Amino acid sequence: MAQHLQRLSISTTGQGFTDITSKIAAVLGSSGLSQGLVCLSCLHTSASLCINENADPRVLTDLLAHLAALTPTEGVRPISGHGPMRSYSHKNEGPDDMPAHIRTMLTNTNLNLSFTKGNLLLGQWQGIYLIEHRAYPQKRVVTVHCLGD
Repeated sequence: MAQHLQRLSISTTGQGFTDITSKIAAVLGSSGLSQGLVCLSCLHTSASLCINENADPRVLTDLLAHLAALTPTEGVRPISGHGPMRSYSHKNEGPDDMPAHIRTMLTNTNLNLSFTKGNLLLGQWQGIYLIEHRAYPQKRVVTVHCLGD
């Protein structure tokens, strides 16, 4: 069993999805490994990772809208939808800070993917995305840990 560990620096344009599939595949290719597991970790509390559709961009638009509906920037309302809106108390880095933390908690900061013959095992319409939950551009770090033969 061999290992290869690399950090990727990813620039985002603000809130939204950044397709990192080709970057992950490039790290896997440079690892020299043929079969095993790729472990991805997003080293942030206001960004996350997901595998989702890469064919129709409307899917990503709808996913962002759903996350915004679950965690509005203005604050939190009771799940019933009735009652007063309560502002978030944590606003250290701006009004999008706390909603970003909640969205990260609702999604994933780690993904594990199998690979064989040096290729990621993804479905035909699947891509790997970094989800930026903050409103403004950020520099993010994702670790790519390849384990295999």
